[in-house]
Amino acid sequence: MERFVEKPKLTSVLDDGQALAGFSRLSVAMVITNPNTSDNPIVYINDAFERTTGYERSRVIGRNCRFLQGPDTDPDSIEMIRSAIEAGEDVSVDILNYRATGEAFMNRLLIAPINDGLGKPVYYLGIQKELRDDEKDRSSEATRLHLDTVCSRVSQDLGLIVSTLVARSNVDSPATEDDLKRQLRLLDVLPGRLECLQFVYEEMKLADQQWNRDGVDLGSLLSRISHTIAHNEGRPGVRFVSLVEPLEVNLETAIRVSLITFELVSNAFQHAFDGLDQGYLELRVNRLAAGGLRMTIADDGVGIPGKMALPSSHSVGGRLVASLLDGLDATLNVVRGAAGTVIMIDVPVGFTDYKQ
Repeated sequence: MERFVEKPKLTSVLDDGQALAGFSRLSVAMVITNPNTSDNPIVYINDAFERTTGYERSRVIGRNCRFLQGPDTDPDSIEMIRSAIEAGEDVSVDILNYRATGEAFMNRLLIAPINDGLGKPVYYLGIQKELRDDEKDRSSEATRLHLDTVCSRVSQDLGLIVSTLVARSNVDSPATEDDLKRQLRLLDVLPGRLECLQFVYEEMKLADQQWNRDGVDLGSLLSRISHTIAHNEGRPGVRFVSLVEPLEVNLETAIRVSLITFELVSNAFQHAFDGLDQGYLELRVNRLAAGGLRMTIADDGVGIPGKMALPSSHSVGGRLVASLLDGLDATLNVVRGAAGTVIMIDVPVGFTDYKQ
C-alpha cells in the first residue's frame, strides 16, 4: 500500500495517445462524495460502480462509502483513507471490499479532492478498479499508472467545472450562506456535466482502438451530446436539427467545446420556447476556411431580452461557459432577431486529419 501525496498532472507525463490507451484498457468505477455534509456521503456513482459492487444508485446515494468494508478489511487501509480525506490529500490504496452479495474482492482505490477556487475540497473523487485473482502482480506499475492517469484526467476536468460553479463572490471572506447554497445547487447540475465528460471519454476509447485516429472526433461527440439533450429536454412541437462536420481535435478542446455545447443547447431547450407550441432549434459546427471552427446555435423562440448579457454571470451555466470560452481563446457573438436568437462561437483550434 502506498500513498501519493502529489501526483504529476497528466499533461506533464503522458501525451494524448497514451492517455487514450489508459482509458481503453481499464474498466473503472467512479464515485463522488461531499465532505461538506455530515459523514461525507456519496452524491454520484457511475454505471461501472454499480456493475462492480452490485449496489444500485438508490441504495448508495446519501451513504458513506464504508458500507463496502467488511470483517476482513484491513484497518490500516481504512486509516490511510480517513487520514488522507481529513488532510485534503490524494491517496492510493489496495483495499478488500464487499459486493452487495457479500462476496469479497480486492479493490485498487485512488481518491483525489476536487477543490474550489481557494483550494478547499468541495468533493472527493474516487476511482476504483477490481484486482482479479489472475493478476500476477497487484502492485504492477503499469496498472497503477493507468489508474492514476484516469484519476488525474477526471479530477482535472471536474475541477474545471466545480471551481467555476462554486466560485465565491468574495474570496477574502469566510464562506457565506449563499456560497453554501451554490454548493448544494451544484449537486443538481453536476450529473449532466459528468455525463457529458463520459461521452468524451468514450470517444477517447474509440480513438485508441482505431489505428488511424490521432484525436477525438468532435463531430460524433457533439452529435451524441446534443441528441441526448434533445431526448431529455425536448418536448412536443420543438424540432431539433444537428449539422456537425467530422472534425478531429485534441482532448482539451473536445472537453471544453463539449461542455459549452451542453450548456447552450440545454439552455435553449429550457428557455427559448416558453409559452410557444412550436419551435425550431439548430446546432451547426463547421470548419472555417481561415482556420478553427465555428459553432452556431440558432432558435426561432422568444429571444433573449435585450439587456441580458450572454453568457450570464448570474447563472452557474453562464459562469462555466465564460470560463470555458476564455480557456479556448474563443469569441462569442449574439444576434437577436425578429424571432429567436443566434449564438455564434468561433474557436481558433487546429485539427488532426485521419491518416490514409
